[in-house]
Amino acid sequence: MAQTYRVTFKASDQDGMERSASVEIGQTILDAAHVAGVAIEATCGARGRCRSCRVKILSGEVPPATIQDTVQLGHDDVRDNLRLGCQTKLIDDCVVMAAPPKSESGHQILGANLDASEHGFSIASGVEKHLITATAPISEHNQTADWDEIFAVLPDNIEPKLSLDVMRKIPTALREKGGEMTVTIFGDRVIDLEPGNTTEKKYGMAFDIGTTSIVGSLLDLDSGECLVNVGGVNPQAVYGGDLMSRIAYAQFDAKKLATLRVRVINALNDFVKEACSECDVSSDHIYKIMVVGNTCMHHVLLGIDVSYVGLAPYAPTVNDAIVIGASELPLKAASNAQICLLPIVAGFVGADTMACVLATRIYESDELRALVDIGTNGEVIMGKKGRLMACSAPAGPALEGAQIRHGMRGAIGAVEKIQIDDDLACEIIGDTSAIGICGSGLIDACAKLVEVGVMERSGRFRRKNREELSEALQKRFVDTPDGTEYILVHTKDAGKDEPITLTQGDVRQIQLAKSAIFSGIAMLQKVMEISDNQLTELMMCGGFGNYINLASAVKIRLVPNLPIERITYSGNAALMGAQIALLSEEERLKASRLAREIEHVGLATHPDFQDIFVEGMSFLGGQDGPGQAVDGEHRRGRQEKVTVGD
Repeated sequence: MAQTYRVTFKASDQDGMERSASVEIGQTILDAAHVAGVAIEATCGARGRCRSCRVKILSGEVPPATIQDTVQLGHDDVRDNLRLGCQTKLIDDCVVMAAPPKSESGHQILGANLDASEHGFSIASGVEKHLITATAPISEHNQTADWDEIFAVLPDNIEPKLSLDVMRKIPTALREKGGEMTVTIFGDRVIDLEPGNTTEKKYGMAFDIGTTSIVGSLLDLDSGECLVNVGGVNPQAVYGGDLMSRIAYAQFDAKKLATLRVRVINALNDFVKEACSECDVSSDHIYKIMVVGNTCMHHVLLGIDVSYVGLAPYAPTVNDAIVIGASELPLKAASNAQICLLPIVAGFVGADTMACVLATRIYESDELRALVDIGTNGEVIMGKKGRLMACSAPAGPALEGAQIRHGMRGAIGAVEKIQIDDDLACEIIGDTSAIGICGSGLIDACAKLVEVGVMERSGRFRRKNREELSEALQKRFVDTPDGTEYILVHTKDAGKDEPITLTQGDVRQIQLAKSAIFSGIAMLQKVMEISDNQLTELMMCGGFGNYINLASAVKIRLVPNLPIERITYSGNAALMGAQIALLSEEERLKASRLAREIEHVGLATHPDFQDIFVEGMSFLGGQDGPGQAVDGEHRRGRQEKVTVGD
């Protein structure tokens, strides 16, 4: 029998519950936390690249600190018995205290409110309700089945195949109201039977399952009206903040894949209940649910092994549009629904990108356009009617606040905008004390700090001639043994007992993330031989893209140096595209044709990608100190391997 060690988790507050778990030798404190049900995040996927899983060792023996411990936590914290839970293997029983969970609330979740007339499609969801009257069998000599009597009065195009769930409803539905019943049909199949007339109750839901968040909408399938938007943080995030971390967690491990799957299905069930409760709608009357998401989220939801999605050539297991009954998932909160998933374009260009294509109508454009869905995995579509090309730009979670020292999601207490004059001022979501900085604030901070000379174009904080800055800006520099930091919010103005700072490591993460997006756009321009001047419009999609300062996005080279008037917001286009496919079967079926016509460009294998990526690391404007020119940074940068998807 394998030797086990017991890990006890003390709560970080007096009212919290103490939990413990026994795990085998060789496992980590983070493994023990998952067994004990302690919600410790591992944003980087347990690779020792962030601080989210840090714990304090209260008693018991643990191995010496690893290099990752020291790099992420610093020498002082390591001496104070802090460790990364993902890197600390067990060699004895121990008692630990996890870092307190982020006190984030009021997340900025961007919904969508669709107007069918503006998008040029007719509402015809494929869900039909027929009020019929059938007579129960009465003759013993010429006996028929209940279903025969019902089938005889249905439209001619209906298939006689029934699910077991529908079969079980037949006896009651046929006899309760004297044979009057409502038959619900999707396509050519009966999906529900109920006594009486319920023809006016016909609803559907659209979901965008993102790596970071899940957003859904409840719609009336007849009018197309969006009744409510619901959403929140994807509960899988504790197992990794980006796609590759999530895949690495579940790779070649069916139990961990099941863990991820249960998390997302439970979330969908909860969101269905929440939406129905808010609108006083019975979930029994939800008949169609449209789901979009990237390839990883798509496969995890279906319980399909994601191991090979994370390995070259990053091919999906299935890429066609899918329709399954709710019981197959299972989605118990909407048991009568048909679950529909849009097709996957290729690799990491998933069903969410296909939804963006439907929403933006880029495939109908007579002029060259590009759409960029900015998230932990950014996708780019470029072209016009007759030819579209796509690529995946894995930005990672940094632009959403992960793997950043004081990073957080867009929630109350997050720095979201920066202003600099003689001193620096921050705008905080919720107009309260700052507890961290979100993606839009990070982009704004980098752009403004470069503009005033606090930061160089290379991304390095200014080390010489700081006296040229105002006194207030000079005082915000903090030079530590672990590198330079810059104070955005002083401790006295912060909502916690330390200042909100931007570290040199944070800037590096932002550069890697924004260069991935920039390189994806630039690569498609190169392949299609499209100059900036020829690009009529750059459409920014996604919840994150909706909140950023466009001028700052251009300044840090997140997007090409286009005139601001040619960069537009498209909101949550993935959710909007899901709503379109929910309301229109014609649009849903059209997506399958379009997905096969889009040409995919693999960035990692393209010979020019490395140079384009390194070029995208720098910022526009600003200045560079002696011996630190951007070209020098590029030469050094070319020695570093850039791995797409990592």
